[in-house]
Amino acid sequence: MTLEFPRGDRVSAGDGTGLPLKVRLTDSKAAFKLFFHPEMALGELFTDGRLEVSGGTIYDLLDLLGRNLHSLTPPQFGRLRNVLRTTVGRWTRRNSERLARDNVHHHYDIDDRIYELFLDADRQYSCAYFDAPGQSLDAAQLAKKRHIAAKLLIPPGGAKILDIGSGWGGLALYLADIDGADVTGLTLSPEQLKVAERRGRERGLSSRVHFRLEDYRELHESFDRIVSVGMFEHVGPKDYDTYFDIVQRSLNDNGVALLHTIGRIDGRSAVNPWFAKYIFPGSYLPSLAEVLPSIERSGLIVTDIEILRLHYADTLAAWRSRFMARRAEAAAVLDERFCRMWEYYLAAAEAGFRYGGLVVFQIQLAKTIDAVPRVRNYMAAEEERLRRREEDMGRSVAAE
Repeated sequence: MTLEFPRGDRVSAGDGTGLPLKVRLTDSKAAFKLFFHPEMALGELFTDGRLEVSGGTIYDLLDLLGRNLHSLTPPQFGRLRNVLRTTVGRWTRRNSERLARDNVHHHYDIDDRIYELFLDADRQYSCAYFDAPGQSLDAAQLAKKRHIAAKLLIPPGGAKILDIGSGWGGLALYLADIDGADVTGLTLSPEQLKVAERRGRERGLSSRVHFRLEDYRELHESFDRIVSVGMFEHVGPKDYDTYFDIVQRSLNDNGVALLHTIGRIDGRSAVNPWFAKYIFPGSYLPSLAEVLPSIERSGLIVTDIEILRLHYADTLAAWRSRFMARRAEAAAVLDERFCRMWEYYLAAAEAGFRYGGLVVFQIQLAKTIDAVPRVRNYMAAEEERLRRREEDMGRSVAAE
């Protein structure tokens, strides 16, 4: 890698293998920002066009840095800043209902056409589950829904299910369609609500799927099953006790819940400041050690934990590839600066899951110790049953 400064001075590093990356800083203030606050400055400078990468992409640069992360030694003030951010984060304000709505609006209520450019056909905006080599994004997202449904062990005959953070409705519609469940989906995004309700009507499921613009803290109902995918990242540590208390209160005595969330395998750490400012304000990615005490205090029982490693990295790689293939369309919808910001977001997130200690936790919960079978092979059996059900429904639709 060669770093070129505004006056033309150059510094090179590396053993000569790999892509010949060149990073050019366009002004002296950019160099100053990058040296003193690299976590924030790298994304800001790339988004603003003040840091240019040639000989490869911004992901190639982040991949190179990630692969050499173990040998990078940050300045002492950089280490101190990270410690302070992590420590101070414990005293940040709670994610109130108003603040939660504002944070969701920041990310999810942008022009809806943007998400059509890179998500799968079902608009699954969370980690896919690649359970076969060479699997497409759409197949892996279907496998994710099937995997979650298998862990929920949905009983026949119209179980009542709550989906906290239902997004554009894909998982709720799947559960209602595949097992005839009655599903309530909660979202804080008016744009997502409109899309989810429309999809329910188009698929003839409006009588069994009910989407609501509602905070989980407003719940006063009980359910046979509770699922939450990609929402817990926005709860915040100060509300973990509240969250699990509400899940415990809302779950029937013989019920099962499944939490699918991004987390860390390297201990407590503050959220990357660029992501916190520009992409997901109010978000926090916990370690298991930060989550489990709140679960225990709620009275819920952890019946299974699975850690999905690298699945999200592959998901983000697919999203980035699809977004870049339709980048011109994104620029026409918003602008070039947005495209640079979104490219950096997808690239940096992928690097985080490959090298930065990020994974996905799937935590299965119950109120009684015998709510699920004693051994895990029931999951594979359930997935096979659901797969056959999908095939039967596909043949039925084709016949019509």
